Amino acid sequence: MTNSIFCKIAFAGLLAISVATLLIRCGQTSANTKGAKEQNADERIPVRTAPVELRTLALPVQASGILTSSAEQRLAFKIGGVIRKIYVKEGEVVKAGQLLAVLDKTEIDAQVVQAQQALAKAERDVARVEGLYRDSSATLELLQNAITARDVAREAERIARFNQQYAEIRATRPGKIIKKLMNEGEIVGAGTPVLVLFETGTDDWVVKVSLSDRDWARLSIGANARVVLDAYPDAPFAGKVSTLAPAADPASGLYTAEIKVVPSPGKRFAPGLFARVSLSPASAKTLSVVPIEAIVEGEGLSAYVFALQPDSERVRKVPVQVAFIEDRHAVVAAGLEGVAEVVTVGAPYLNEEKKVRKMND
Repeated sequence: MTNSIFCKIAFAGLLAISVATLLIRCGQTSANTKGAKEQNADERIPVRTAPVELRTLALPVQASGILTSSAEQRLAFKIGGVIRKIYVKEGEVVKAGQLLAVLDKTEIDAQVVQAQQALAKAERDVARVEGLYRDSSATLELLQNAITARDVAREAERIARFNQQYAEIRATRPGKIIKKLMNEGEIVGAGTPVLVLFETGTDDWVVKVSLSDRDWARLSIGANARVVLDAYPDAPFAGKVSTLAPAADPASGLYTAEIKVVPSPGKRFAPGLFARVSLSPASAKTLSVVPIEAIVEGEGLSAYVFALQPDSERVRKVPVQVAFIEDRHAVVAAGLEGVAEVVTVGAPYLNEEKKVRKMND
């Protein structure tokens, strides 16, 4: 009897210990689960986001070219020959009418003498035939032929003297020689530029650029331009389209445009400076605009952004085409259709597998 009572007491004690142990373990499991949930919540990457703005903008035309001037002249001989003497150097200031270069005139002088002698002979022939005609020894046709031959010889002599005059180059206006294209002793063809003269005292500067047919069609005379010279990268200049070629260059298939630029005070211009031009066409379209911080993995105009999903906890990596950058914002031409919000702060650390936590507030 005593043993039976003792067994019952022992069994009750063991049962109480087991229940207590089970309760302790359940409490630990619950605590661990709660801690895991809190830990998982803390593993979400904190980010800041920005809404995608829609703006009506004129997509600019980007081009590059060389600064030049309408006051620039490329001087050449009218006839071909051997350059005997060039009297000026690059950078030299010249006066209007000043002799700049001459050809070897041996050949052209001989042509002038030959033409003069031919004219003298033709005039003698006319005088002789006129005498014969008065004596009725020559027909009217012979006289007319002699007169025609004399007139032709006279024009040939005039052409020879004219070419002799243009066997030299003279400055057409006051200015500076900015480039010497050929040297003494070289054979030059008729019309081949030898010297480049830049008229001083003018501010008629233009940038010549080449455009595709699509860009050419979007522009018009008077369109605004933003010009950045490599010589002054932090000082953009305002400009306007002054000329649009009516036809494409047969060799390149591109259209030439001239952008007139006015120099700012304290900034010196010189022919040949390299320029980058952003042209504003009249036509506009609706484009997406996001902060520049939203752009990741950019290469050229192709890049990616992380779009916030509707649950505000996940993101989607979206490829986009950037049109241009303006005032710390990226203007996106394609890729953000249907996207309302993009990640800005924290974007470089994201992928589509990770959850995020908005920190905008």
